[in-house]
Amino acid sequence: MCADLWSFALSTYARPGVEAACLRLQEHGADVCLLLCGAWLERRGVAHTPERVQALQQLARPWRVQVVEPLRYLRVQWRALAQQDTQLASLRERVKAVELEAERTLLARLETLAQAWPINEVVGQYEWLEGVATEAANLDHDALQALRVAATDA
Repeated sequence: MCADLWSFALSTYARPGVEAACLRLQEHGADVCLLLCGAWLERRGVAHTPERVQALQQLARPWRVQVVEPLRYLRVQWRALAQQDTQLASLRERVKAVELEAERTLLARLETLAQAWPINEVVGQYEWLEGVATEAANLDHDALQALRVAATDA
């Protein structure tokens, strides 16, 4: 098991079906960094509480809204144009790298917050993913389950 959240996120996201599941959940408004953190917390046996979920969400939301989403928007907007313009394609790749670094920073902040929570408190408790997903994302049970299975096997 990966001890740090970044390594866990990378290894989990690389597993078959996880990227597609995360992107489906993101389309429903879920924060992929929070989902990966939730899967990491489930894997570590950290007890799920509404207060902990709220603390993670309060930490993640401003960074996601002010930093990650504007970078993602710019990258997505440039997708079609970058296929015709090599200079723009190069800039787009740099924006993509900055977006990834912003997500890594968010994951580090989430990990720092969660480090104070005891591990191995619970066994077989699977409430974190649903707790950190938005209501709309919670309706996509297949995507949440695909993420949970991949994280459990990581």
